[in-house]
Amino acid sequence: MKNNGWIEKQYPEPNLYRWIGLTLEAIAATVLLLLVLLTCFDVAGRYLFNNSIDGAVELTQLGLAIMVFAQMPIITWRGSHVVVDLLDHILGNRIVKLLAIFSVLIISTSFYFLAIRIYQLAERSLRRGELTEYLGLPAGHIAQYIALMSWLTAACMLTYGAYVVLKNKNVSSSVGE
Repeated sequence: MKNNGWIEKQYPEPNLYRWIGLTLEAIAATVLLLLVLLTCFDVAGRYLFNNSIDGAVELTQLGLAIMVFAQMPIITWRGSHVVVDLLDHILGNRIVKLLAIFSVLIISTSFYFLAIRIYQLAERSLRRGELTEYLGLPAGHIAQYIALMSWLTAACMLTYGAYVVLKNKNVSSSVGE
């Protein structure tokens, strides 16, 4: 019961979004832990045994991509981006809400079309058999993951982002929390 209360406190979104957020943050946290361990072992191996872990830089790059794109849908639907609200009090709540809806549409459309292009590049990479430099992993799979997370970001922004903007009476207080 304690875990359920903690989950509800940390993830105030409705059911589906709550579990998507929890899953994506668990992925990001796990990858971060693995990156910390990889870095510790790599540095210890380099200084104590004069031998670093082969492909550690490449694994770090892949881990950062996984971590960043796992957080992207969560940051986007919570409105946790940097927001400048200098004109909100001057423009009024109705215009700010209209601009927020316009922002939701622009962001979700941009992520959708960006994901289409990234997925096309991933397919091309897999067709050509492109591999990463040191470990020889298929480069297209990470690009497919980035495209998938971009589509998820677009969907979350369009659905839940618009819901938050339309639900709240004071838009500027709901953005950036």
